[in-house]
Amino acid sequence: MLKYILKRILMVIPVLLGVTVIIFLITRVLAPDPAPVVLGEHATTEAMAAWRADNGLDDPIWLQYINFIVGALQGNLGTSYYTHQPVTAEIAARFPATAELAICAIIVASIVGVALGVLAAVKKNKAADNVSMLIALVGVSMPIFWSGILLILLFSGILHWLPSSGRVSPLLQPSGGTGFFILDTIMQGNWAGLADVLVHLILPTLALSLYSMAIITRMTRSSMLETLNADYIRTARAKGLSKGSVNIKHALRNALVPIVTVIGMQIPVLFGGAVIVEQLFSWPGLGLMTMSAILNRDYPVIMGVCLLSAVVVLLANLVTDIVYAVVNPAIQYD
Repeated sequence: MLKYILKRILMVIPVLLGVTVIIFLITRVLAPDPAPVVLGEHATTEAMAAWRADNGLDDPIWLQYINFIVGALQGNLGTSYYTHQPVTAEIAARFPATAELAICAIIVASIVGVALGVLAAVKKNKAADNVSMLIALVGVSMPIFWSGILLILLFSGILHWLPSSGRVSPLLQPSGGTGFFILDTIMQGNWAGLADVLVHLILPTLALSLYSMAIITRMTRSSMLETLNADYIRTARAKGLSKGSVNIKHALRNALVPIVTVIGMQIPVLFGGAVIVEQLFSWPGLGLMTMSAILNRDYPVIMGVCLLSAVVVLLANLVTDIVYAVVNPAIQYD
């Protein structure tokens, strides 16, 4: 297993290099000149030329790329055109908000999706199956921005049950810590703050997890139906084992490999959806920062976030492969 993990880590290097080449070409060659946007439409030609020279945009493209790679290897992703702060510092400040939202979303999507999928498979062609598949159909068909708007209108605008924006009320925000508000409030014993953080998480988590939950539900149902028709399941039933033991211990465990694959594939979907969800709910994470950077042509920030996203996706794929061996010991890695 260790040899396999090291091999996969080494394979990450050329993939990341390919990602950096694509991102760099898009932001430095194909994208419009950022100088007029950064300096304003009334800036003189001389001022824009001086700004490009100061930011190294007049250097040959190959030299710009080499400088970017050397800086990235040293943990320096450049400086934001607008805040004049290191990109690594801005990403570090925003990453906990996005990670907390994405983790909550994948947990909700996995638990609810697997539960609905198992229920639909066990109750095939019955009311529970039809309801589960209807929920999955709605989740797959409805865009994230639309489901988010509907959730805000219903639970915040009409019922006034849940807040529509932000991570926490200002007076209850934890001071210092890791930036993960759930963890920080628990460590500080701030139980009122924890409750407020969880309340603020409900709507964005639901909006972000709905599509992934629907995909996991459909895959779980399909995998469970195939497993429930296997010979060893009929043998387990013939031995007089309880339905719960047969469905969970035998059928679900053997159906988990494709389900784990789908869950792992939802990680990049959640990071992409976070851009939309954070806009809707004013969530101060990487998605909100990325959208602002795109509108303002803040290319160092865009490149830093894209590089981080690539690393997260590659790590998620590695973890998914490792989980295969946990859920199915028959899988061995050389």
